[in-house]
Amino acid sequence: MARHLDLATRDALVLRMRFYRDLGLTEFYRRAVDPAILEQFESASPRLEEQAAAPELQEVSLDNHAHEARQAASGNAATQSILSAEEAMSARKAQFSSPLIAPEVAPAGRAAALEIIREEIGECTRCALHKGRNKIVFGDGSPTARLMFVGEGPGADEDAQGIPFVGRAGQLLNNMIAAMGLRRDEVYIANVVKCRPPGNRTPEPEEGATCSPFLFRQIDVVRPQVLVALGATAATYLLGSRQPLAGLRGRVHAFRGTQLIVTYHPAYLLRDPRQKKEAWADLQIAMKELGLKPPGKG
Repeated sequence: MARHLDLATRDALVLRMRFYRDLGLTEFYRRAVDPAILEQFESASPRLEEQAAAPELQEVSLDNHAHEARQAASGNAATQSILSAEEAMSARKAQFSSPLIAPEVAPAGRAAALEIIREEIGECTRCALHKGRNKIVFGDGSPTARLMFVGEGPGADEDAQGIPFVGRAGQLLNNMIAAMGLRRDEVYIANVVKCRPPGNRTPEPEEGATCSPFLFRQIDVVRPQVLVALGATAATYLLGSRQPLAGLRGRVHAFRGTQLIVTYHPAYLLRDPRQKKEAWADLQIAMKELGLKPPGKG
């Protein structure tokens, strides 16, 4: 089969197999990997041999750390099903302390690598959010974007269309992107959870802990230079700890090999337009990291 695949697609498939073997993501995958298939693909892709030895692969297992955190937090089988909010955040911090987990995907293969992640999500039933969803909202934008936005979760419009940030908050985000001198199709947009929480409530810790590993893999594939967390929920799951938004804004956070900026969620700005000036100040920090100037500025 490998003989009929272009190099970018074949590399993406090799990376997928290695996620199984080296990262132990068995909880998030629908089938086991056949070691013989991995050997076949690796022998057909000698350009990845150097990546196979990347130390990042040995540092963090997305699934194993979560399982260990549950075991340590519970103490007996009857209480292992749900993490408290603090425990979930501790698990996130432990899981993602490594700067980079996945080996880098060449720009030409990033679209295919994102599609693999989407296929592995499938018609997800891993948490209770699937019961009320219409469509899974995976992500939108350029797979080679220098700038990525992360929100909390889909709303009603997003749930209907399967695209993040297409409602009123999405229109405001589009305006924010344009004010930075960019187009929406030049950035990448995703959420912590891929299914709409009932009534647009904040995702429960178990829901966020179940879904966020897919977000982290999206980030690892896109490799944005700057990542913008939209709101407190996104900031909490990305940074692995709950802090007041005021204490996180106004500075650059190092995160998984990229620069993380925290600002207000567009939905909040619709409720309190007075904070738009503060959000613009945050976006200017991101622009400085990207070397951008507003349209019309020399």
